Amino acid sequence: MNSLLRFQLVVLVLALLSSPLSAQPSSVPASGSSDDLKMIKKRIADDLLLSRWEDERIEEVIGKMKPDGSFEGINYSDLSRTAGFPHRRHTHNLMQMAKAYKSRGSKFYKKKYLKEKIEKGLDYWVRHDFVGDNWHDNQVTTPTNLGELMLIIGDDLPKELVAKAQPMIGRAHMKASGARPSGDRIVIASILAKNLLFVGDYKTFNEIIKIIEGELKFATGQRGMQHDYSFHHRVDRVNNTDSYGYSKYANAFGDWSYFVSGTPYAFSKEKINQLVDYYLDGIYKQMVYGVYSDVSVQNRNISIQRSAFSPHSTLEIERLLVSTDYRKDELEEIIRLRKGEVKPSASFAKFFWQTEHFVFQRPDFYTTVRMYSTRNRNMEVPYNGPGKLTHHRADGTNYLLKKGDEYHNIWPVYDWQKISGTTIVQKPSLPGPDDIQKEGLTDYVGGVTDGLYGAVVFDFQSPHDPLVAKKSWFFFDKEYVSLGTGIKSNSKLQVATTVDQSLLRSEVAIGQQGARKQLTPGNRELDEVKWVHHNQIGYVFPKPAKVTLSNQEETGTWAAITDQKNISQEEVHEGVFKLWFDHGSKPSNASYAYMVVPNVSEQELERSSQDNRSIDILSNTASIQGVHHKGLGISQLNFYQAGELVVDNALTVRLDSPGMVMLKQTAGRLTQLTLADPSRKLSRMLVTVSGQYAGEADNYRTIVDQQAGSTLFIVDLPQGVYLGKSVVLAVQ
Repeated sequence: MNSLLRFQLVVLVLALLSSPLSAQPSSVPASGSSDDLKMIKKRIADDLLLSRWEDERIEEVIGKMKPDGSFEGINYSDLSRTAGFPHRRHTHNLMQMAKAYKSRGSKFYKKKYLKEKIEKGLDYWVRHDFVGDNWHDNQVTTPTNLGELMLIIGDDLPKELVAKAQPMIGRAHMKASGARPSGDRIVIASILAKNLLFVGDYKTFNEIIKIIEGELKFATGQRGMQHDYSFHHRVDRVNNTDSYGYSKYANAFGDWSYFVSGTPYAFSKEKINQLVDYYLDGIYKQMVYGVYSDVSVQNRNISIQRSAFSPHSTLEIERLLVSTDYRKDELEEIIRLRKGEVKPSASFAKFFWQTEHFVFQRPDFYTTVRMYSTRNRNMEVPYNGPGKLTHHRADGTNYLLKKGDEYHNIWPVYDWQKISGTTIVQKPSLPGPDDIQKEGLTDYVGGVTDGLYGAVVFDFQSPHDPLVAKKSWFFFDKEYVSLGTGIKSNSKLQVATTVDQSLLRSEVAIGQQGARKQLTPGNRELDEVKWVHHNQIGYVFPKPAKVTLSNQEETGTWAAITDQKNISQEEVHEGVFKLWFDHGSKPSNASYAYMVVPNVSEQELERSSQDNRSIDILSNTASIQGVHHKGLGISQLNFYQAGELVVDNALTVRLDSPGMVMLKQTAGRLTQLTLADPSRKLSRMLVTVSGQYAGEADNYRTIVDQQAGSTLFIVDLPQGVYLGKSVVLAVQ
């Protein structure tokens, strides 16, 4: 055995010894033939070649390579967490150069001098073996780029150079610190699986594929997919559905389901179908129309540099459809939406009870409420620099999106203490990044929904400031209502509730003391305002209100909102629309009420605001907050304590405990009753309503009081992992 081959074998054995799989031989035999594995390897290589740089960019990168194999413009000396590991550009450059070398459509196809450049660049890397301060650089970024480089061109490179790169790729193994359950485990297993294909270890490859398949499961209360189809990447239970739960979990699993489809390594139909459920009921329900990212579920990455606004790819869905036809029509509808072939048509309401995030969509608008409680923390820690001003982005944040770009790239000029929907003490400046993530202080946080309509409650206690407030939202087809009361603070600083802060997209008009006024750019306090109109969105105040409105250009920089290095210091100028209530300092019992009306003309807004759009605010007190939509016959009530409320002449509702109730009436009769327990403490709820309704089912029974002309509903509530989920009763 020559010395080079012996060295390669030692490297491979060391890499496998770092995996728990090598601790005891697997009982799972390799199940595929060499032809199956060659096909999987080819699929991955072909997939890598699907996206490559234009030849002009390859030429530019080649021109930046120095004689020693390094690249101009990369700071190789800074390995700190906040530097963002600029070294990744080195290995990424090599991978892109390899794609050009292997792509028949490139002018660099099979060019000897390009291969020599790749070898020189790889030799520079393995001689220095750059290790960043962030584990992700070493266990994911470098192994990904080098591993994919091997799959693309490794067979054409000098064997000694390939062998020297193996220990660096081998840092992605199943005992690595980042290989903990949830997204990163699949990512690291994926890197390892690809490298096992390259080195030809098919037995261990089979075992890693089983690990990847096994990661698609519910892990409620731990890292991973929750039973409501939200995703928690960490034990802080912060919503990571749009980040780790999407690209590093769902898409990584979906990629492998495609790579191994039609082979003995193929994933079970059960697992693939569960992935479909997760996409449709979790990820896509937290995206605008299933097409665009929802800023409400984004965390620290919101402050990363300016990005383009575009639909998400259809590739993930097309790959699913290779292996299953489960919920095919719904998947194909998302494809058509992302391609712009159809307009949105879906209407739904969903409360993610494990994550305390509410989403509501109609064909022409999408809106959300983000909250937290004693069951989860408020916001992601600003790891590695981004997100250093996100202290209040879960304090009842209520974004409204019609197109999806209403807040896109607003963040350098954003007022981070006037976030849509929130009530915040207006501090001279926000505390440092170490003071962002906080434990929730209240357990009465939840939502009630029948899947089409819904309401949300947040018995808010700020972990940042001396501030409490009782906040509720009520959602209907063409508008929603926001109520707040019991707003108290002993701070000498002003307290503000923000109705909206978004990009300025049109002229702003108001209805004030019976007259219409168009506002010039500026910032002003306004009295007796009945409605505000901006960007085809109406804001209606049931009683004329005193508000502050700003419609002017704001200035900022991307560098000011992150602690990352090498971020642009260039000034950004954007027009911003802001509308808020100023509750003053030391409010003792302040309140607010407003309606938001998407996609409405100014004329229609003025006309419909005269009767408050057929909506009655039944109560806005510290005991009960509730509204009744006369046109829909829907009442949504939030009881902070046991109590009774008159809805109309035909309906009085009494609740024997705190809780949320939604009622539907037809011709004066109750037809549907929906209940939820935001506190998650009850096993059943007792609701008494006017009228006589005899009925019994597995989860409820009624007791009719003929003398009083009322009915007591005794309703069993969801338990275990479903605590906080609504229960819907069809009333006969």
